[in-house]
Amino acid sequence: MPSVFTHAAVPLALWCASTRGRVSTRLLAAGVAAAVLPDADVLGFALHVPYADAFGHRGASHSLLFSAMLAALALTLHRPLRAGPAQAAAFVFACALSHPLLDAFTSGGLGVALWWPWSEARLFAPWRPIRVSPFANGFFSARGLQTVLSELRWVWLPLTLAVLGWRLLPHRSPAGSRTP
Repeated sequence: MPSVFTHAAVPLALWCASTRGRVSTRLLAAGVAAAVLPDADVLGFALHVPYADAFGHRGASHSLLFSAMLAALALTLHRPLRAGPAQAAAFVFACALSHPLLDAFTSGGLGVALWWPWSEARLFAPWRPIRVSPFANGFFSARGLQTVLSELRWVWLPLTLAVLGWRLLPHRSPAGSRTP
């Protein structure tokens, strides 16, 4: 898995790319939580849930269904999130789905159960440049540093460049005038 910090990169990039105030800080916080939440499945290790089990690490909580369930929750909570229903659901869905997609690009683990419950197959992306993060006890080590450098190169830098590029493009306002 990428580190918990890097799972927050996609919600932060979406927030930075949006027009000021378009994504509320509450919706941003919900997006960050949705992007990080799938890794709560590591609690299964303490409960002796096998890694390869449907409810093991990178299992059901890394699925499209789980992302959709979080989006449905955001839909019902759109007012406290200070967003429209569609915006809350779409933002949280994208943020939650970013987690298994980033995990699929890592160099370790068993893959992600993206299609659970329809399939328990674990998937990886065809290209896996992101170093898998060591768990908490090994994060502050040479391997942890290699992971951080890998995440900076393959996640943070591309997202930063994409946001900067997006912000530099002229966009049309709803009234049809150009905005910087």
